[in-house]
Amino acid sequence: CHPVPKPESRMEVCDLSPCPPRWKVTPSGPCSSSCGLGLAVQLVTCVQIHQGKEILLEERLCPVAEKPLTSVPCVIRMCSYEWSFSEWTECSTSCGNGIQTRQDFCLNPLTRKHVNPIFCRHFPKAIVVRGCSAGPCPEPALGTGSHGAELQTVTPAAHLTTAATAKEARYKALDLPVSAVPAVTQEQTKETSGGEEDTTKSSASFWMCFSSVSSCTGVCGNLFLNATGVINMTGVESSECTVAIGRPLGEEITVSVLESSLNCSAGEVVLFSGRMMWRTGCRKLALSLINSRTNTLIVKQRVLLPGNGVILQYNSRTATKKYYQDCDKQLFGPQGEIENPVQLLDQREEVVCRTFINVAPRHRIAIRALSTDLGNESNHTHFNYILVRDVSTMKTMVFHGKQQFFWQSTGSQAEIEFHE
Repeated sequence: CHPVPKPESRMEVCDLSPCPPRWKVTPSGPCSSSCGLGLAVQLVTCVQIHQGKEILLEERLCPVAEKPLTSVPCVIRMCSYEWSFSEWTECSTSCGNGIQTRQDFCLNPLTRKHVNPIFCRHFPKAIVVRGCSAGPCPEPALGTGSHGAELQTVTPAAHLTTAATAKEARYKALDLPVSAVPAVTQEQTKETSGGEEDTTKSSASFWMCFSSVSSCTGVCGNLFLNATGVINMTGVESSECTVAIGRPLGEEITVSVLESSLNCSAGEVVLFSGRMMWRTGCRKLALSLINSRTNTLIVKQRVLLPGNGVILQYNSRTATKKYYQDCDKQLFGPQGEIENPVQLLDQREEVVCRTFINVAPRHRIAIRALSTDLGNESNHTHFNYILVRDVSTMKTMVFHGKQQFFWQSTGSQAEIEFHE
């Protein structure tokens, strides 16, 4: 700059008015968990810069809507959770064939403490039910009946003479209003009144009803069954909003995030979960793609600031891999009946047939066994039992013999397995 004339140095008055009050965040505590998701405490204060110095102000002078959280999510490293099991129970029968069960637990290997089973839901789990034999049973004395089921024996009600009466009785057991009872078709009349079709079925049969109850409105808590659609989860009133998408077996669901206004620093997040996938996220959500890999998907959104949320577009397509068996069934509610067996008569493979029940996230599922017929020889030659699984907790209940049970879920998803 030597050949260029140097300007004179001079002082100019600048604006010395105080800066507007703002929030100041100071980390003040470590993560509450050594692995996995935890909470970190931070100090939030209202300050103002005046003539280069920071002045502490009362919180009411800072904008309330912009105040950061005092606790924020943190992850130091991922935990390697694992399944643990109790000892096997004794055989369920004193003689003949029965079952043994054991309890499963999700274990934190670092603390050796039980944690929520949801942390282990994607890890392989060993069986919790197995067959056992307690030796041959003594021959019953002449003129006496068989001992029946040990857990609970229910005397069958007298045969109903008309299909309409049968339907009414089944739905009455579920405490449903008369208007909720579906109409009886001519084919159903033939089936429930002991017509010709009854004689062609296998000797083992099982009837159940399931129902659900709702008390909410709006997008949150809804089940979407269309092949395609847009779900707007922005501006919802509740901090937690859950929706579900369902399609027939053989399809899979693809979700595209059209827009996201989640505040990641405030701990807002969205969770995608299905039978074969689990994903959470907040940052870089816009235009991302999520594949359910099966025919159902649950989306759960957690927001703290009003107006925030995500907008989703979903589509369904034929699944790239088969994730179900030919005898599996999918039910979406709000009520219905399940009959087993569903296998073909010439089916020789020993397959476990499953029934998947998915209802709206605001609903819960009730399953009532209406009648069982295990046949004359099934009690002695097969391990006949039914597994009912609560998907939200991954807890399984076992029912066998002629037990006519009543079961309720804690979430909106259930799975039933019919063993032999």
